[in-house]
Amino acid sequence: MEFKNWMDEKVSKIDENLSTIISEEENPQKVIYESMNYSLLSGGKRLRPVLLLGTYEIFQENIEDVIPFACSMEMIHTYSLIHDDLPAMDNDDYRRGRLSNHKKFGEATGILAGDGLLNKAFETGLEAALESKLDINKSVKALCAIAKSSGADGMIGGQIVDMYGHEKISSIDDLKYMYSLKTGAIIKSSVVAGAILGGANDAEIAALELYAEKLGIGFQIEDDILDVTSTQEVLGKAIGSDAANDKITYLSFVNIDEAKEHVEKFTQEAIESLSIFGDKAKYMIELARYLTNRDH
Repeated sequence: MEFKNWMDEKVSKIDENLSTIISEEENPQKVIYESMNYSLLSGGKRLRPVLLLGTYEIFQENIEDVIPFACSMEMIHTYSLIHDDLPAMDNDDYRRGRLSNHKKFGEATGILAGDGLLNKAFETGLEAALESKLDINKSVKALCAIAKSSGADGMIGGQIVDMYGHEKISSIDDLKYMYSLKTGAIIKSSVVAGAILGGANDAEIAALELYAEKLGIGFQIEDDILDVTSTQEVLGKAIGSDAANDKITYLSFVNIDEAKEHVEKFTQEAIESLSIFGDKAKYMIELARYLTNRDH
């Protein structure tokens, strides 16, 4: 119950702040604001911003100054989901229990809404770097980590490898490489940014990087399992989409029971990497268990 309250408090704070970022102005481009908010405010686990806030909290008590950076992570994640759902990518009609952005607003508006969220993410982060009480060098360093993780050497690179999976992925190591970019990169940068902003030293950042790497892989394997074992009502999107799109997943190499064992292994390795922080990392440990043993 203590962890649930901690998690609910973080998600509530993120949702409250996200709702104030994009004003739906009465101007000729109003539909773009509506489209951006449609996806941004549709709920979700808010994993990436919670990871940033939880990491920062290991080092500092007051999270208020870093909430804009956490919101930036969610905007980047949301933009990637809008683009992932497009017909040229995964061609998914539903996301978080309702029509995906391009099914609601059309493909062109969906593309531009994703672009708008990516730009708004860095606008929000840069404004926070300039206006908050945080050290400007730490703020810029954190934003650089976030930028790299969402680009061609991070999430976008992972997406392109995934799209050409049958040409690029022939082993489980190839698949884990793709996961480390497509899913793991912005999970990792959420943690690293929180650590940088909190004033972590190099050894502490290295431990948290390992935590994020292991968590990212475990989280994605769990996603692959849920695409087979869950339902659309629980998952909020169509199940079986990986098979329908002829995608290579973890279950292309191992059976479900083995995949579950691997999730447990990666989760335990993530938890062990936090041992240097003692009780200060208790919620990050619980978060790892929660994210790799979920039903949605």
